[in-house]
Amino acid sequence: MARVKAPVEEAEQVVGKAAPRLDAEAKVRGQARYADDLSFPGMLYGKAIRSDRPHARILRLDLSQVAAHPKVACVVTPKDIPGENVVPIIYRDMPLLANGVVRYVGEPIALLAAETREAAVEAAALAQVAYEDLPAVFDPLEATRPGAPQVAVPAAAEGGNVFNHMVIRKGDVERGFAEADVVVAGEYRVGYQEHAYLEPQGVIAVPEDSGITVYGTLQCPFYVQNAVAAVMGFPLAKVRIVQTATGGGFGGKEDVPSHLAAMAAVLAWKAGRPVKLVLPRDEDIATTSKRHPGLVRYRTGAKRDGTLTAVEVEFYYNAGAYQTLSSAVLWRGLIHAAGPYRIPHVKVDGYSVATNTVPCGAFRGFGSPQVIFAHESQMDELARELGMDPLVLRHKNALRVGDETATGQRLTESVGLPEAIGRARELSHWDELQDEVAAFNAQERFRRRGLGASTVMYGVGMGAKAPLLDKAGAYLKLEADGSVTLAVGTTEMGQGAQTVLAQIAAEGLGVPLASVQVAPVDTSRVPDSGPTVASRTTTVQGMAVLDAAEKLRARIVGAAMEMLGCPKVVPGDGRFHDARDPTRSVSLAEIARWMWAHNWDMAASGWAEARPVDWDAKTGLGNAYFVYAYACHIAEVEVDLLTGETRVTRFWAVHDSGKIVNPETARGQVIGGIAQGIGYALMEELPAEGGRILYPTFTAYHIPTAMDMPDEFVVEFVEASYSGGPFGAKGLGEVPLMASHAAVANAISAATGTRLRAYPATPERVLDLIGRGA
Repeated sequence: MARVKAPVEEAEQVVGKAAPRLDAEAKVRGQARYADDLSFPGMLYGKAIRSDRPHARILRLDLSQVAAHPKVACVVTPKDIPGENVVPIIYRDMPLLANGVVRYVGEPIALLAAETREAAVEAAALAQVAYEDLPAVFDPLEATRPGAPQVAVPAAAEGGNVFNHMVIRKGDVERGFAEADVVVAGEYRVGYQEHAYLEPQGVIAVPEDSGITVYGTLQCPFYVQNAVAAVMGFPLAKVRIVQTATGGGFGGKEDVPSHLAAMAAVLAWKAGRPVKLVLPRDEDIATTSKRHPGLVRYRTGAKRDGTLTAVEVEFYYNAGAYQTLSSAVLWRGLIHAAGPYRIPHVKVDGYSVATNTVPCGAFRGFGSPQVIFAHESQMDELARELGMDPLVLRHKNALRVGDETATGQRLTESVGLPEAIGRARELSHWDELQDEVAAFNAQERFRRRGLGASTVMYGVGMGAKAPLLDKAGAYLKLEADGSVTLAVGTTEMGQGAQTVLAQIAAEGLGVPLASVQVAPVDTSRVPDSGPTVASRTTTVQGMAVLDAAEKLRARIVGAAMEMLGCPKVVPGDGRFHDARDPTRSVSLAEIARWMWAHNWDMAASGWAEARPVDWDAKTGLGNAYFVYAYACHIAEVEVDLLTGETRVTRFWAVHDSGKIVNPETARGQVIGGIAQGIGYALMEELPAEGGRILYPTFTAYHIPTAMDMPDEFVVEFVEASYSGGPFGAKGLGEVPLMASHAAVANAISAATGTRLRAYPATPERVLDLIGRGA
């Protein structure tokens, strides 16, 4: 069957920028296009027919009326899938289409493609499905009990509905508690958090003679390539993935695009025409991944002088019906559960549990915010019991060079946490600030202010759970006119990656930033560069770019020396100068023309892989990550004692992410992360009943607006250089959210006089705190 080829002019429409550059030198040279803006000749519109039951056996699936709809081009059921009926992520338990049994509300059971969006929606409603309901379970603790309904696919679980149970065993935790003068304990709960990216999930699949090309809003093109190849039964070389403009991902476009792309690809292949599949916002919220709800039980022991002696943690994450990324999310939660502190005795047990709910996946912070809420609450509770300043307690126990983490990893470099805590104290004028808040509270009858602090660490990169993914490739080409094309395998989602990578390339080449153009991400351009996750782009992808730049620069310098007849040249002002006589120079454009005319190789490939890591699953000990980023946040909140409304009034954030390549974009990352953290702590709530998200709209799901942001922001960086990163850089992107919500939670507890133990701190929940503290 002849396949439709993507016209050149349409392909050219997706090569623009994914986000405007913030650096004044970096100018946009093209118009960004979202997947939903693109159109191809003969394009159809895809639609999934989804389950309305949380757990049921499919007795009959009748699509005759769907297929008979005059505008429906094709329908797809499991038997029409040319390859495997599976969406491979970490495990292979999630089917593309439910085959006999549905495990959550919204699980796809069939697909259709129609001439218009409206016809696709109309036709989907004609599907007739007969079910036999099966017992369902929605709470992770209930799902672990004997006799609970079996949800997990057995091959993807360690036992029953427990997908994974992971541990850390360091020292002797009972001895540690015996040595403690003070012990505090608590239980903490968090719910879903929705990603709220700008545009919903969307892809276009285009069948071609050589295979299939998918354009889409996505984070991890090589994940998508792997999934589409598996479902289509194609070799990877026949599947091409091109990222279109992506207005934020936050983890939500890590795993879900693999499912969408594979659905669109099957439809496109069967119809022999391009298929666009874009989820409306309500369907996106109701059926795609979220931050894992969690229950965390925590116990901390300390000496009278504040020295930590032991922590014991037990936590459960509601993974939903399929594994997706839950084992990796659980692992990161495990490694970060003890916090950024020096603790000799540590015991941690983490469980990811299958339930009949929408599968959860990646979200900025990736399993760590849930346990951070607990460990930073514990630090404040401990400070109160000891009568210590909470910043003093944190600084006393903060990890330093030479210390061991909870996994027994010896830190040998780049640990800027003590400096971050000290700088946050200075910037906030902490002592005076506490007096100011106390004076305000003494004179106000119906308002109370509170201060909260948090300190966090974040393992940069994939870590010892998935070291095979911590790699990246880059391709640099000097064009004949002196401009430079850079191709990478990690994506721009508004985080400023294109700007930073272009800066690294320009610096490495010794050329002006304006000469570097970053090509659209395309799996056919560079080797598998791993996922755009885990705050690894600047560190790992940046090193690959630097590797390519150093190779190409050697040729450029060689050509300049040939042209000038000198033994050494130095770059400056966009030119290369004779080191002996700086008045003699050649421009990059002149060098490029000379190299082209003399048949010199004008391109270079770069490669990087993260430094080695190791981990023992039996004990949870080892070198979990190649380096860590750190932060200290301080929040001031004001609580209305009559309504329970809480407002964050001032905020201070100090980060150690190594060398900051672009301070402007880095500051934007911090402020954006603080906004998401404020939302997580104060307002973002997705109630569910019977496995169904009740109100999947932004009318009911509130996210912070400009009016919810602090009146005063202070953001600063302490740069503890990392020798394995480009120019000393480490990761940043996820850390601001991780630290901010816990600082806000601690500030609320301080203002109300009662410990907040569940998110979000809605007015109703805060009023309850006030009532219990009265």
